[in-house]
Amino acid sequence: MAHENILVVEDDEDIQILIRHNLVKDGFNVTAVASGEDALKKLRTEMFDCILLDIMLPGIDGLEVCKMAKKNPKIQNIPIIMLTAKGEETDIVAGLELGAEDYIVKPFSPRVLIARMRTVLRRKNRGNHDSTEVISINNLEIDTGRHSVTFNGVRLDLTHMEFQVLHLLAGQPGYVFTRNMVIESVRDDNYPVTDRSVDVVIVGLRRKLGDAGSMIETVRGVGYKFTEQE
Repeated sequence: MAHENILVVEDDEDIQILIRHNLVKDGFNVTAVASGEDALKKLRTEMFDCILLDIMLPGIDGLEVCKMAKKNPKIQNIPIIMLTAKGEETDIVAGLELGAEDYIVKPFSPRVLIARMRTVLRRKNRGNHDSTEVISINNLEIDTGRHSVTFNGVRLDLTHMEFQVLHLLAGQPGYVFTRNMVIESVRDDNYPVTDRSVDVVIVGLRRKLGDAGSMIETVRGVGYKFTEQE
């Protein structure tokens, strides 16, 4: 049974009660507040494993709370899932670029919310990838220990940056990475990484992956994600 401590920041009382009820039923410890100010107070005095953060809040909004949390070394590693009623690309992009790990658009199913939260918590608990990790998805195998990629048993000739980007995306299937997130993950002091160079790497990856290339999807206005296909 789960015992993680979850901070729910939601000013809509009905939604807050719904989230709290379902999380408690699943075994989570829940603290709920209705404003950004109260959320920051809680974060200064208590420890949490994940934050469910509404964007539209009275006073300090969710984006500002996210920004402040990610700048604080003591709490910056707490994963944040943004909740938004608008579902606009600008809100989603802003939240992800500020460091939020995921987002979910209202109205949502409590089961979907909990599933997404569990995925984020697994990533957090897993921490850094093991140096000998092997990712296998639909005949695509990424071996970090050998720094090699094979598809249908055939080894692919990838550049260092192509390998880094593929490992990043395939390591978290379904998760949407903004271009800035990709840049930060593969940044090299000896080689400038730009939005354009990320796009070029993606094009090259899709070409070299052949039939598996379609698993790298473009999320318009946001970035890229890796999708497991049958």
